[in-house]
Amino acid sequence: MHPSGEFVVLLLSFLLVGQLSNVEGTLSPNDKPKSKQQKEVLRGPQDDDVFGLGLVSPEPLAKDILAHHRAYYKDTATRRFNGTTLGYVTPWNSHGYDVAKIFAKKFDIISPVWLQIVKQGDAYAVAGMHDIDAGWVSDVRRKGKVQQQQLQRTVKVFPRFIFDHFTDRDIKLLLSDAKERTKVNEVLIKCCKDNHFDGLVLEVWSQLAGRIDDKILFNLVLQMAKELQKQQLRLILVIPPFRKDTGILFGEKHMDTLYKHIYAFSLMTYDFSSVQRPGANAPLYFVRQAVETIAPKGCSDMEAKRSKILLGLNMYGNDYTPDGGGPITFSQYLDLVKNVKKHLTYDERDVENFFEIKNENGRHIVFYPTLYSINERVKLAQELGVGISIWELGQGLNYFYDLF
Repeated sequence: MHPSGEFVVLLLSFLLVGQLSNVEGTLSPNDKPKSKQQKEVLRGPQDDDVFGLGLVSPEPLAKDILAHHRAYYKDTATRRFNGTTLGYVTPWNSHGYDVAKIFAKKFDIISPVWLQIVKQGDAYAVAGMHDIDAGWVSDVRRKGKVQQQQLQRTVKVFPRFIFDHFTDRDIKLLLSDAKERTKVNEVLIKCCKDNHFDGLVLEVWSQLAGRIDDKILFNLVLQMAKELQKQQLRLILVIPPFRKDTGILFGEKHMDTLYKHIYAFSLMTYDFSSVQRPGANAPLYFVRQAVETIAPKGCSDMEAKRSKILLGLNMYGNDYTPDGGGPITFSQYLDLVKNVKKHLTYDERDVENFFEIKNENGRHIVFYPTLYSINERVKLAQELGVGISIWELGQGLNYFYDLF
């Protein structure tokens, strides 16, 4: 499941040969000077949302993106999506801390990417504690309070954990010895209790699946889930999507075994393309297939299983250049989209937008989420009965959150 051969050839010919002519938005020495009259840039709370302003278009105008991206609808408590919504926040994109507070009522779970499980001799410890911001956690919870009938709920905080700098010997010991796993779980429980977290997100399946027997992975995850649950803490498991090149690392049989014990599954439905094979970040058909591989239509307890799947939405994009290029966030995207004269191109097959430009740094083909592409994925999540996980809040544009 890769971009079609014709599309890859198109990209490569544009980037490497430069023989595409009349490309929308490409700069040339003959370009006319831009008008001095620039469209007003809106910022902060507004009376109308992106739907009322007619901005959710399959072929958005670059000038509209530049004018509206900093703005958002004033009623940030309004929710359009009724499934579980998780937002990741990272220290290296600090804007996400503000996004989490401004739109707190739109999220059920915030997952700060702060912490790592490390080995210290024969013991285990949590690294990254210096990144924990207790004041911010308190602010997010306060701003996320919502009154629902007789109950008041607020956003939950589940920090993400990874196993960091574990040797093969460390991993083998952990997987083979239940006492070692209990030692890890005790460290995790203490960290969560001390910092008043509601649970944790564990990223381990992608690293180990396919390398070790499923039963051993089940033991690791189920023991952790059960020991956390005894302490009223919940476990969210990060899982990979189906890809032709890797096969099914997490599929229906894994879901059948785990879904009654795991609070939710954060499905990484992005990074479909790469510098080696440029194209869309998360084609819509790929996203749909990822869910249906795990919980096919008509499977037993389908609604319960799907309600625990959090469909991954990327808030970053990719800038492909003759030298390769790589991932970009909102600031780099805005610098590039300034060079587009009219509208972005819409790819009907992948249901994503992209544009092609030439600037002082050379040629670029840029894929980055738009209001339309995100909204189509939100609609798909609604149709499939799944939730959403956003990677990550500091990478996107403010007006994106009108969609949730």
